[in-house]
Formats: sequence, C-alpha cells, structure tokens
Amino acid sequence: MKDNGNKTKNEKSIRVKHPIGITLALIIGLIVVISLGSVTFLNSYFQSKDARLTAEENNLTINSRSASSIEERLNTIRSNVFQLLDLLSVVSGGRNSALSRQAQSFFFERNPDIASIYVLSEDSAEQGNASDIRMVNSRFFISNEIDESVQEQFFRDNQDSIRRSCAGETIACNASPLFGRSALCLMIPYKENGRDQSCCVTFSAETLAEILGTGSLNTSFMINDTDELLVHPDSDRIIRGESMKNYPLVREMRANNQNNDSARQIPYNEVDEATSKKTPYYGAYQKLPLADIVVMTIVPLDNVLEGARTTTKNNVYLTAAILCISIILILFFARFVISRPLRRLSLAAHEIQEGNFNTPIISRLNFERGDEIGVLNRGTRDEQEFLNTFAKFTNQGVAKAIATKSIDFEPHLKDCTIFFSDIRGFTKISDGFKERFKEESAAEIITFLNDYMGRMVNCVTLSHGNIDKFEGDAIMGVWGILREDDLSFEKLPDTDPKKKELTLEHSRHVKEDAINCIRGIIAMRYALMEYNKAAEQFTKEHAGEPKARYKPHIQIGCGINTGRVTAGVMGGGEKMEYTAIGDAVNFASRTEATNKPCGTDILITEDTYNLIKSDYIRCEENHRMIPSEFADDEIVV
Repeated sequence: MKDNGNKTKNEKSIRVKHPIGITLALIIGLIVVISLGSVTFLNSYFQSKDARLTAEENNLTINSRSASSIEERLNTIRSNVFQLLDLLSVVSGGRNSALSRQAQSFFFERNPDIASIYVLSEDSAEQGNASDIRMVNSRFFISNEIDESVQEQFFRDNQDSIRRSCAGETIACNASPLFGRSALCLMIPYKENGRDQSCCVTFSAETLAEILGTGSLNTSFMINDTDELLVHPDSDRIIRGESMKNYPLVREMRANNQNNDSARQIPYNEVDEATSKKTPYYGAYQKLPLADIVVMTIVPLDNVLEGARTTTKNNVYLTAAILCISIILILFFARFVISRPLRRLSLAAHEIQEGNFNTPIISRLNFERGDEIGVLNRGTRDEQEFLNTFAKFTNQGVAKAIATKSIDFEPHLKDCTIFFSDIRGFTKISDGFKERFKEESAAEIITFLNDYMGRMVNCVTLSHGNIDKFEGDAIMGVWGILREDDLSFEKLPDTDPKKKELTLEHSRHVKEDAINCIRGIIAMRYALMEYNKAAEQFTKEHAGEPKARYKPHIQIGCGINTGRVTAGVMGGGEKMEYTAIGDAVNFASRTEATNKPCGTDILITEDTYNLIKSDYIRCEENHRMIPSEFADDEIVV
C-alpha cells in the first residue's frame, strides 16, 4: 500500500502541458470533423443542387402536362357544345321541337358537369332577345342544391365580359361565388346569321381541379386574364372569389409579358404578411391559347430540399456519433496504450534524473512492445543498467549528483570528515592465497576483496558517506563532500546576523557528517565480526578440502579526521574522478596508519574529537553527562 501511495504521488508530480492523449484525440477529432464535414457538405451541396434541378424539371413537366390536359378538356367542352348548337340549328321544327329537347336531354345526360349553355347578345342581360338560347341542366342544379336563378344573376353581374365575348374575345369567369361550389363559365364568341353573340358554357370545375391535383408536393392552379382564381385544390379560395393579382409569381409573369413568354419557370419568394417570413418557391406557368387562361404550378423549395436537409441532418448526427465514438476510442487507446506507458516512462526518466537508478518503476515497463515505446522502454532499461554500472565504477552519490546536476565540478573548499581503512596483515593473507590456489590466487584474492569491500561500502553508504577510492585493500570515504552548502557565508561581515545563522547551520552539518562517519565505522566493525564468525565456521566445515574457498580472519585499522578539503574533478579528458584532496585528507591517512603502533582499530583526530565531544562523549566540557537527546549515540573513547 505504501508503494502504491508513492506511485500515485510520483504520477501526480509529473505534469505535462499538452497530454498526448488529449492532443491525439483533438487531432483525430479534427480529421474526422474535416473529412466527414467535407463529405457531408459536398454531399449536401450536390444533393441539394440535384434536388433543385429535379424539382425544376418535375415542376415544369407537371405544369406542361396539366396545361395540356386543361386545354384538351376545355376544347372538348367547346367542341361538344358547338356540335350541339349545330345540331339544334338544323333540326326541323326549330330549337323548341321535341327532337331538339331530346337532343339537349341526351347532351346533358352525357355531360352532367355542364350546368347550362347560354347564347347571348350584348343586350341579353338587360332585355331578352329572340335569338338568345338558354339551355339549363336542371339535374345539375337540383343535385347540387343550387337555385337556377343564380345563373341569371351571374350573367347580369358579368355584362362586360359578355360584351367582350361578343366582340370576339374568349373569356373564362369564376362562377363559384354565386354557385357556392367550384364552377366556371367559358364565354366563347359565337356567330349565327350574321349576329355577334357569346356562347356561355357554365360547368363544374371539379374535373379541372382533379386534373390539377397532382397528389405531390406541387400545387397547380388556374387563373384568367384578370388574374382571377378559376381552379385551385383549395375550393374555398375559389368560392371566395380570390384574386391572384398580387401573388409574386403572377406579378413576375405579367412583368414578362413583354417577352411574349407562353411558358416559363422562375424562382420567387412568398412573404408571410404576419411574420414577414420569406418562403422560396419554384413557379412554372403556361398560357393557354383559349381565353388567355394561365395554368401555374408551384413547389416550395423547403419541401424540395427536405430530403437533402434530412440527409444532411442525419449525416451531421452520424458525424457527431462517429466523432464521439472516435474520441472515446482514441482516449481509451491513448490512455492505456500510449499515455500510461509514456507516463511510466516519464516517471522512470524523472527518477533517473533524480539519481534513483534502481527505481522499481523501470521493472514495470513493457519491454516486449514492438513499437517506438517499446524501443524507448528497452533504451531506458539499458540506460539504467549503464548508470548502475557507472555508479559502481565511480560512486553512487557522485553519480546521483551528476544525474541531478547538483555537483560542482569546479575546485571548491568543503568541510568534510575523511575516513581511511586497510586490512592488517594483507601481505600475509595474499601469501596464503598463493600457497593454496597457485596461479588462480589472483582471481581468488579479487573475489575475497570484493566480498570484503562490498560489506564495507554498504556500511559507508548507509551512513550517508561516499566512497572516494579504493587503493589495494585500502578504502577512502568522505562524509559531506556532496553536501550542497558552501563556505560563502564566511565572507559576510561579522555584524551580519545571516552569517551567524549560516555558521550555526554549517557547524550542525559538519558535526552530523562526523557522527555519521563514526556510525558507519562502528557498522563496519560489526560487519567484520559477522564475517569473521562465518569465515571461521566455513573453514571448520571445509578443513579437509584443499580447494575450498579461503576465508581468512580480517582485522582492519580505521582513521578519521574532520577538516577542510579541496573538492572537485581531477583528471584528464580520458579519465576523471570527483575526489577530495588536502591536508585534512593526508592527516586522516596518517591517522589510519597510526593504528598499528597504537594497537587500536579505530582512531579519530583531535579535530573530530573536539567537534563531537560535547554531545556524544563523556568529558569535562559536559561534566561527563551526555545530553538526553544524544544518549543513544554515546561514543566511548
């Protein structure tokens, strides 16, 4: 649990400005948006364009077909009516004979949608004329519950139209307002016996409405020369007698009359008077040669483009869904396949930069990956192995200081505690190896020294010291050489309170280094006791084996001195090492050599003694009383 806590803490300490997962998601998301957006836009554009062209062609085709059907129907009505009039004019006995009445009955029976046929003169509406003909389809009026008197009222209301028809114009009028249903009156010029008359045929417009009813998005309607609405799918508009004079398409058509266009299609906008909203339309019109009738067909552009817009909307939804799914998959992929391994790799690199070459994070890297991250992982592992090897050949503390860039390579002064040790009687021990292993003695001696020095180095490292160098069986260690504080405070004036504070702090550090050195040497003593005990036991167990490993009894001498040294990098371009030199180092070496004539194994100099005596050694200065906080670390000399 503690390791997991440290792991979480370390992971939180690594912050990146632009996480690769987010960046990758944004890039892929942008690509998805641009690609699908472009496809959607182009698809919408071309589909809308195609829909417009198709709608224009379809609208024009419907208009042309409707106009042809209307024209054919009106011509059929006119032809049938004229045939009836011709028949009645040649029947013996005149138009009032039984044969004439029978012909009229047959005609209305076969044309039930015709309400009446009137042949009128210019003055027929004001006063009767003997030459007028009035044929009424009573069944039409009865079945539609219409009073026949509305017929006469209609002609009285349209005297001007009758006069125009008598003058030679074919006119179509809306009879629906008086009839209360969809009805149309066609006034056709008619001449008989040299008289200018008008043949007025009133008939139901429902058949024409059926012709115009396309059953699609298109709406067709019919107007006359005065822009009066004659036929429309919405019969209420006809019954109201609605005028289309102000309708945008009609205005456009009348404005184009100067070009004598009989058929045309134009785009226009219909404006809602209540909301002022413009609705775009396509409008096609075709003028009929009969009665100046115009058949118009319109289709709203919104309805035309509804399919394209629906497709576009669905594409947008699809794009959004794909984008969301892509981002989720990318984030998932980036987190577990890229970001998390890279974060571990970043943590490993951070640990190496901090000098933690043996960080367990590297062991959690995936070295089997075949991509670039796998290459980086393996490279980091190789770097760790190299740095660990490098640290063994130099110094763990120095290697860490180099990695963290906290070491001062330039020569500078330091107050340190220096330690020297060597093995007593090492020459005799070497001879013992030669006698026993002959030519293989060199390898055995190295193995023996490695075992010994490994135990000693461990004690130095655990007590926060640094191995400076090995010289044969001798070891040199320094405590405080990698401490970051310097001696610049000594240049401050004595009156500066900062100097006193820094001096006390520096003295505390130097004293701490000295006591750590002594702790390390005491640990060495116990490590040697453990080694000698195990070596004695091993020697007894393998007494009869001449080739058994040789484990001689070891005694060492240690010398400790505290003083000012010159620390820095020494050497040339091919070989350099970080070390300490100076009188304090030489004095420590001579102190170690003094152990042999003194019969001791550990000697400390007066400088070291004076530094630690008041806190750790019973002496006159502390009245032979150790302060309670240092009682556990009492040193007996």
